[in-house]
Amino acid sequence: MPQPNLTLNDPKIVRAWTMYDWANSVYSLVITSAIFPVYYNAVTTTEAQGDLVNFLGWEVKNTALQSFALSFSFLLIAPLLPLLSGIADYIGNKKVFMKFFVYLGGLACCGLYFFTGPDTLVWGISCFALASVGYAGSIVFYDAYLPEIVTEDRYDITSARGYSMGYYGSVILLVVNLAMIIFWEPLGFPSEGLATRFAFLTVGVWWIAFAQLSFRRLPDNPYNRPASRQIVLNGYHELRKVWQSLPRYANIRMYLWAYFFFNMGVQTIMYLAASFGAKELRLEDTKLIATVLLIQLVAALGARVFARLSERKGNRFSLMCMIGIWIVICAGAYFITNQYEFYAVAFAVGIVMGGIQSLSRATYSKMIPSNSIDHASYFSFFDVTFNLSIVGGTFCYGLVEQLTGSMRNSALALMVFFVIGMLLLTRVKVTNQPTDQ
Repeated sequence: MPQPNLTLNDPKIVRAWTMYDWANSVYSLVITSAIFPVYYNAVTTTEAQGDLVNFLGWEVKNTALQSFALSFSFLLIAPLLPLLSGIADYIGNKKVFMKFFVYLGGLACCGLYFFTGPDTLVWGISCFALASVGYAGSIVFYDAYLPEIVTEDRYDITSARGYSMGYYGSVILLVVNLAMIIFWEPLGFPSEGLATRFAFLTVGVWWIAFAQLSFRRLPDNPYNRPASRQIVLNGYHELRKVWQSLPRYANIRMYLWAYFFFNMGVQTIMYLAASFGAKELRLEDTKLIATVLLIQLVAALGARVFARLSERKGNRFSLMCMIGIWIVICAGAYFITNQYEFYAVAFAVGIVMGGIQSLSRATYSKMIPSNSIDHASYFSFFDVTFNLSIVGGTFCYGLVEQLTGSMRNSALALMVFFVIGMLLLTRVKVTNQPTDQ
């Protein structure tokens, strides 16, 4: 085994790692949760066709198309990540792959500047999907750094710190974007629409620019692995080695199944909450964006609270508590009828959103075999599960809406996924020890 060249718990490296959450979370907030869904719904709703759009000859509800586009983007990246992570583990340089996906996602966000309405729908949906590919692709290599920069006792709090940094950074840019959109005329924009599209441009620039702070400090080849020309073949062998080890770790397999189901609900709610408020409650754009802002602020606190709870009661207990709250949220979403009930549900979402994401990542880090250096390969299975859960969740959400005509029914469908995830999680033990079978 190559000798590692690691400095664990180095404050400068940890800070650089958390800065990538600061960099990429503006995509999650502005593009997937707040401004883009509202803008997309507005420019694709017409008097002639209502909320129906024509996409490559297919007539479909605009929000259902958004759900399907998300599903497609994550389905596109899912098969590639394991092989790329195997290659990254073999050559020892995750940063090269991470950079590629960062630039892809950031430039795709910039491309949304040219999405103006139904006439450019194919371009807009394409850029939206490519931004998702860039985000999902970069995360697998980013997550894999966690067990390489801190000791196991720091996984929970460091993961939570990363998510908190992401929430703080994204809120700052969202406030700037809101000011641009609300005060578009004094700021010199010819229209509110142009100010909104300029916001998409700022997301791409922010994402790429702040990622450089992470790239500067994160190690290139922490295990000093030698270079090889047969990186694809050897990357495949690296992946196969990790795959063959999974049967010995029954807890990892069970945890991935549990994560698949409860994350279907988590990610779908995050991506489509604003669309729900717009279509089911007909909330004004400013109220929707303010609600998303509230969620982000509360989520930063929630991530820290549940990290502390996990220290006292354990990771599984904390995850079970949060999944229980998510089940209540889904049930509540079906019955809400006014903006104040929507705010209450949004507050609850914020409390558990940050906690369940950061703790899911930290819990998996603890389950990776302690003697393994193939962190990207192990995390590729985690992130493939993440991506496929978004595919399943957003597709089911859009399908239920398309068939029933109501997003409320889609919310009930998500509740089922949380219940299944909770039942599977009861069978998981958080350990990196092999299971005798």
